[in-house]
Amino acid sequence: MRDFLVTAEGEWARLEVMVKTWDGDGLDVFLAELAEGFRGWNGTRTWRSLEGDLTLAAEHAGSHVRLTWELHERLLDDEGWRFETTTVHAPGEDMRRLAIEMRTFLESDPL
Repeated sequence: MRDFLVTAEGEWARLEVMVKTWDGDGLDVFLAELAEGFRGWNGTRTWRSLEGDLTLAAEHAGSHVRLTWELHERLLDDEGWRFETTTVHAPGEDMRRLAIEMRTFLESDPL
């Protein structure tokens, strides 16, 4: 297992979710595949963590890649909250750098 804390912080709120994965669930591979598809793709590509506490949707919009990060917190009664934010990246090298940073993070020793 490789679990990690994801924090989303803004002017009015701070959210933290412990994301549970099986050795990263291939997040670094998913990002690397997006980088290799720098010429573009149709539709939305998605990645989901083991328990669905983090999902990532990617859309290629010509001059940039739009990544929508969605955090979920499920409570005991199956109700919970959802937070979503979008980041924009240049295709190719910018996405490749993000994939390398994620691989480095996932391969590092947890504290």
